[in-house]
Amino acid sequence: MGDVAMVIPVLRVFSQTYPNVKITVCSRAFFKPLFDDITNLTFLDADVYGKHKNFGLLKLAEEALEMGVDSVADLHNVIRSKILSNYLLLKGLQVRTIDKGRSEKKAFIQTKDLKPLKTSVQRYAEVFGKLGFPLDMDNHTFPKRKELTNKLHEIIGHTTNKLIGIAPFAAHDGKMYPLKMMQEVINRLDETGNYRIFLFGGGKKEIAALKSWEPYYKNVINVAGILNFEEELILISNLDLILAMDSGNGHLAAMYGIPVITLWGVTHPYAGFMPFNQPKENQLVSNRDKYPLIPTSIYGNKYPEGYEKSMETIPVELVVKKVITNL
Repeated sequence: MGDVAMVIPVLRVFSQTYPNVKITVCSRAFFKPLFDDITNLTFLDADVYGKHKNFGLLKLAEEALEMGVDSVADLHNVIRSKILSNYLLLKGLQVRTIDKGRSEKKAFIQTKDLKPLKTSVQRYAEVFGKLGFPLDMDNHTFPKRKELTNKLHEIIGHTTNKLIGIAPFAAHDGKMYPLKMMQEVINRLDETGNYRIFLFGGGKKEIAALKSWEPYYKNVINVAGILNFEEELILISNLDLILAMDSGNGHLAAMYGIPVITLWGVTHPYAGFMPFNQPKENQLVSNRDKYPLIPTSIYGNKYPEGYEKSMETIPVELVVKKVITNL
């Protein structure tokens, strides 16, 4: 989801720069709401677990041809997208594929030379440049906040408080702030009475955990399992700040220009996955003096024993101060 969210600013600039060029985005139907504010864009649903599974990918390619596609930007560079791209290349279409910088990222992990790599957003933009559509990401303009639905008005209630989103979960333990410490962050923010805090998460265990937190705080509302994806995007676009891990929710907020405080464990913001247009000062990184092997991997799925506790070195006081300072 984070990867898809980082495509959005690039497509906004493309649409603004080349208003007469039609964009067709091929992705899973779940992600369609992400592209709602981009003009000249059509969505092609890739049902990769249904009718487009296995050889059904060729049917998907034919559907793209029927929609008039004549150039392909492969922004994923995985087996499925390669099959699609190669088939369309054989049909005479112009194809360019993202360079994910795998060798650079491997060297980044091995040498611990913490010089910032190209961001995913830069790499996406380069693909369009190779197709003959250079993009200047400095020309990016964020959209207006999405209009709240009646349901969201009821959830938010009448308040002049700042709205904070907190997304405490990540795919791997080494990327997730200890839950007890996160609860302490929430408690300190809640006690000020200055904020309305919304908890985000997905999956049965996460939803159950966040639901159990809600009753202990006065100004905290769990929206996990309450809102659908489109409703979550509307709420996120109306937040004043979000606190997240190195995970999708931070990227969703960043694509609306919402300030994002990101907590980093065994991964590192210089690997190229820092949320779009967010300052370095908003990236709180684990203590590398105590955990010198950080970054242990690009995606946080590999780390030595004990390194899943690296985020304990990010003090609660620092997180709270960073949130309040930004607001």
